[in-house]
Amino acid sequence: MKKNKHNTEFYLRLYKQMTKIRVFEDNANQLYLDAKMPGLTHMYSGEEAVAVGICEALRISDKITSTHRGHGHCMAKGANFNQMFCELLGKVEGYCRGKGGSMHIADQANGNLGANAIVGGSMGIATGSALRAKLQKSDDVTVCFFGDGATAQGLMYEVMNMAALWQLPIIYACENNGYSEYTTTEEIAAGSILERARAFGIEAFNVDGQDVIAVNKLASDLVEKARKGKGPFFIELMTYRYHGHHVGDINRTYYRSKKEELDWKNNRDPIQILGSFLESEGIASDAELMEIHSTISREAKDAVDYALNAAYPDTSEVDLHVFQEV
Repeated sequence: MKKNKHNTEFYLRLYKQMTKIRVFEDNANQLYLDAKMPGLTHMYSGEEAVAVGICEALRISDKITSTHRGHGHCMAKGANFNQMFCELLGKVEGYCRGKGGSMHIADQANGNLGANAIVGGSMGIATGSALRAKLQKSDDVTVCFFGDGATAQGLMYEVMNMAALWQLPIIYACENNGYSEYTTTEEIAAGSILERARAFGIEAFNVDGQDVIAVNKLASDLVEKARKGKGPFFIELMTYRYHGHHVGDINRTYYRSKKEELDWKNNRDPIQILGSFLESEGIASDAELMEIHSTISREAKDAVDYALNAAYPDTSEVDLHVFQEV
């Protein structure tokens, strides 16, 4: 590999972004265990290379839609610790003034049209965004993140049909983590997921979702093609979630083994994979990578403390931003 300053800075940014997501999730999980966070949340740990690899190929003006497991997408698209933790804790300084919570965070300043608690629920929103871009002759691209479980939703086929007919600038990114809640993908998805997209004439690709460099390379290529009117595209990213379906799903052995979890954590961890690459290429030492983690951990701790002490919305805001006057 030909190394240069640009490569070094870019690879370190990939590492820092994935580490930020992992550290955020560790802290969010602890807030739940300490009974300081209302409701449930769904951890993204283990899937960081998907969000970072794709979002690093996007501009701020490009759009994404997210899922119930959406913290990683939010962080990768530019969200910051303070506002993210405030949102999880229902505080007024959160991205949605504390009303969205874990599953409905939106950050329109960074092109994030929002997480969605409904499985596959954002597919129509994302495709509408891509249609808007085409009608306005804008060159922004929309990425629709969804899980393998969403491939069982009829909406997916309706929007892919329209996207293909109108050649919309959209990338459908299927995060195949092997499970739809508590059921293996093989038990809910007949045939090939890629062939479902190809049936509409959509170019579809499979990539190792634990390899952030491979994800970014493919995403960068498809994003540029979509900008030139050659969309839509479909990507199936093979990945794995370390936690259960949600933070309360602790005893998971009835649907997946401890050995399987350990195999992925020890041998297929996206942060470790990139870290090993950085060390082997002389880009960063183990000590330097540890310092990156320590620095981000301190920033997260400060943000958690900030959010815990932040104010809740005033009761007068109960119906603010809930509906639009006409």
